[in-house]
Amino acid sequence: SAGSVVRESGPATRQFLEEINKWTTQHGVSPLSRELAVKFLMARKFDVLRAIELFHSYRETRLKEGIVRLQPQEEPLRSELLSGKFTVLSVRDPSGASIALYTAKLHHPNKTGNHVVLQALFYLLDQAVESFETQRNGLVFIYDMAGSNYTNFELDLSKKILNLLKGAFPARLKKVLIVGAPVWFRVPYNLLSLLLKEKLRERVQMVKLDELRKHLPRDCLPQHLGGLLPLDATSWNQQLLAGQNDRVDPVDELVGIPVEETSVHVPGSESMRPQELLNHLGRLQRSGIHQEYEELLKEPPAGSFNCSLAASNQEKNRYGDVLCLDQTRVRLTARRNERSDYINASFMDGYKHRNAYIGTQGPLENTYGDFWRMVWEQNVLVIVMTTR
Repeated sequence: SAGSVVRESGPATRQFLEEINKWTTQHGVSPLSRELAVKFLMARKFDVLRAIELFHSYRETRLKEGIVRLQPQEEPLRSELLSGKFTVLSVRDPSGASIALYTAKLHHPNKTGNHVVLQALFYLLDQAVESFETQRNGLVFIYDMAGSNYTNFELDLSKKILNLLKGAFPARLKKVLIVGAPVWFRVPYNLLSLLLKEKLRERVQMVKLDELRKHLPRDCLPQHLGGLLPLDATSWNQQLLAGQNDRVDPVDELVGIPVEETSVHVPGSESMRPQELLNHLGRLQRSGIHQEYEELLKEPPAGSFNCSLAASNQEKNRYGDVLCLDQTRVRLTARRNERSDYINASFMDGYKHRNAYIGTQGPLENTYGDFWRMVWEQNVLVIVMTTR
């Protein structure tokens, strides 16, 4: 029961609430309830740090997508909820998981903005995970593409739905079944797959209509998908709306707190604001900028280049004067019979993440293998070539 789970998960719940409510106190908003804490903890199997990360992803996604203070009885959200595009089926799968259905052919991008679609999805899934049974047994998501064509599809919306399901919603996502996908969907599907971590990629499957029964029994499927269930999305969603009058979303107050833009870079005493930099460049002109760069080159580096300068690694450098700092270089995984883990490549910080990027030389004939090893080992998904 819900009560026994709350009791058994005491230490994790206490730790989660302690951390989150430090943050709510700091922002002067109401503390999070124990029930809500358990919802996030159950979605991450009571791993406190992952549950805290999920809570903030959920909150930030809602703020970013405008899913705040929803008015389900007012337009345009009411029409979207009653369109039948999304619904949560009235039955569960054999393991007790809720089954959510998205019908692609009912989506018309020129008529409905993405934010309204996402509001409807959030609203319906929120109702589904109110149930302790769904919190415990998870969620199956059917993406029904049968009868849809290219005009019903929007890559940006599909990315947002997957991002929401994979890391910004307090539910255990058991699987995503993409049913009846047309031939043209292969390319966008491959693009979407790149965004997913391996664990989730395994849970997203494209299935033909006649294969769907291998995943779910017929009494869990709507009739148009080969099942026995008469689909009545409008009535189901209407019942849901009727029971939600005057309900206050307990997270609304928290969602309204602006996302903190925390940079990994700490401004020094000589740092400039953008307008100051523009004025500075205006004063220096091209010759002054070149001169400033020459002066910077004369300054000693904040680190050492021992590995780049080692005799055994010289043949791996394209240029003798473009070296890697020992402190930030990328190391290849050590292998037997290899003298070095060296490649001419360095980690670079992004705005909010350390080591977000890798800067490397165009590979030489003798470093092609090292280059692709690095791409594989560092799980690189995007390569940008800026040389000729």
